[in-house]
Amino acid sequence: MQKNFNRIFMSAVVAIAFTSCTVISPVAVSRAELGENQGFSETISVLGIELNGNYGVKEAAENGFIESAIGAIDEKVTSYVLFSKKKLIVTAK
Repeated sequence: MQKNFNRIFMSAVVAIAFTSCTVISPVAVSRAELGENQGFSETISVLGIELNGNYGVKEAAENGFIESAIGAIDEKVTSYVLFSKKKLIVTAK
């Protein structure tokens, strides 16, 4: 009986630890034209502390080789129990 309970409990703990939720939300939109050029900046946040000090619009634009005006900025956040992954997406023409 105790063995079965331990197995069920550990299975539940593992399932909860790997449960995630992903949300993509707009951060900003400008009057600049949208195109197919995209740049990304990614970080991991552990208990609210971001591990990539360069995370932001500037890094995303540099990674996407974007030199023109940015048309839109979106952020994709995937949340787990103890940490979250963030991805900033900039789009330009």
